[in-house]
Amino acid sequence: MLDKSLSISLPINLPISLSNLIFIGLSVLSFSISFSLGQPQWLIGTAVNACLFLAIIFLPKKSILPLIILPSLGVLSRGMIFGSFTIFLAYFLPFIWLSNFILIKVFEKLLSRLSYFSAVLIAATAKFLFLITVANIFFNFSLVPKVFLQLMGINQFLTALAGGVISWLILNFYAKNNSGNRRIA
Repeated sequence: MLDKSLSISLPINLPISLSNLIFIGLSVLSFSISFSLGQPQWLIGTAVNACLFLAIIFLPKKSILPLIILPSLGVLSRGMIFGSFTIFLAYFLPFIWLSNFILIKVFEKLLSRLSYFSAVLIAATAKFLFLITVANIFFNFSLVPKVFLQLMGINQFLTALAGGVISWLILNFYAKNNSGNRRIA
């Protein structure tokens, strides 16, 4: 468990070269995992959400926008996750981007006041509620098939939670390897 005596100020202060390396790594990972794997959605969504949580922890705010946008562009470019429904994904792009933004902003705001897992849970819930609302509106106007209610609903919630757990594990690994400094920031 993350040592309670550690004070975390976001983003964690890193040398610019390391911050740039993390930015490049998360950007490449968030696009390429979406583009190259294609399936299963739970694995891709978990990895992408972990990248989003890690971006808030390790990167300055100016680096976040590409990580919000790149994963869905990878999925759209690949055209595999949604198969014949990929064209409908184009309708959702702005909403997926906004949901990723909601996820990271809610997480960022709550992390200083709540436990890591509480912040992840509330951020995942906010993302889920936003996307399921949009999916229901699109479905009710016959703009997308019913499968989008699941793809943009509970799947998004579960992958955000799983991504939060993975990011917590990575943060713990980082904290243990930087334990000489009682203040991470």
